[in-house]
Amino acid sequence: MNRDFIIYSVTLAIILILYFLVPKPINFSPTVSSLIIALIGLALLYILFRTIMRQYVGRRVVFLFVGIAVVLPFFMNVKQPIRVSPEVQTVYDWVAQLERGSKILVSFDYDPASAPELQPMAESFFRLCLERDLKIIIMGLWPQGPQQAELALQIALQDPSVVAKNLRRHVDYVNLGFQTGNEFVIQRMGTSFKSMFTRDVSGIPYDSIPLLKDVSNFSNIDYSFNLSAGYPGTVEWVQVAVDRYGLKMGAGNTGVQATGMYPYLRSGQLKGLLGGLSGAAEFEKATNKVGTATFYMLPQSFSHVIVIAFIFIGNVAYFLGEKRKKGKE
Repeated sequence: MNRDFIIYSVTLAIILILYFLVPKPINFSPTVSSLIIALIGLALLYILFRTIMRQYVGRRVVFLFVGIAVVLPFFMNVKQPIRVSPEVQTVYDWVAQLERGSKILVSFDYDPASAPELQPMAESFFRLCLERDLKIIIMGLWPQGPQQAELALQIALQDPSVVAKNLRRHVDYVNLGFQTGNEFVIQRMGTSFKSMFTRDVSGIPYDSIPLLKDVSNFSNIDYSFNLSAGYPGTVEWVQVAVDRYGLKMGAGNTGVQATGMYPYLRSGQLKGLLGGLSGAAEFEKATNKVGTATFYMLPQSFSHVIVIAFIFIGNVAYFLGEKRKKGKE
């Protein structure tokens, strides 16, 4: 108990000293960053060597390395190569080919828990649409979805390339809010948007919104983009709006959900797909706007490398243990 208390106290003291004494913002030079990466690599090789010599490390060491892999990259000056995949490029191409004034329906079907992956997609997508003078209609099948949309919209509206346009709510973009009913909402929107959204989030009647003057159903939408973290989400939009009403739709999904969307992508039902944080970073590269997804990619990649390294070390320890058991038998 006393030993743990001393360790925690020393750790806290070091953190406080670094916080108050180190000048901010902390940004390691490329040389220091490379040196840190080399030291971490050497430490992993040392742990592997100890494992081969049957001197195993405890799980606290694994947690320590994962913590270092997540935190240190935020201060490193290292650029991770990002390649734009065909499915991400397809989303960009669909938006880029639309004429000025085209109408885009964006459904926010996620909550704050999935925001680290999906929010950067929303910000980049809004910014691209507004830069190209496209009209945005926002809605959500998840209660917190329209709130996430407002946060992303404010980020996009503050971009210098968008500020100069002096865009107006209800004319260039509108947030219809949340509607309960899951697939039923999509089904009714196939014949009448107004039947599901009589007013927008600010209480303005549907018929009084200039942007919605000629919008009655999916046939008046030029492209749709669905941000999804589960049910209801992209699958329901494909099964009802795409298959039944012919809506042209792309999607942005969380990493765990994205793999299930590839059958829809390959069949042509989905017009582009952004998968997880890497998909968001690729979309930022496609739009030539570096955002939060690109910034977070380095910590994610570092932590993945550390986890893979310890999986390998763990397997080495397992097979060495099995070999020793057989030797005794």
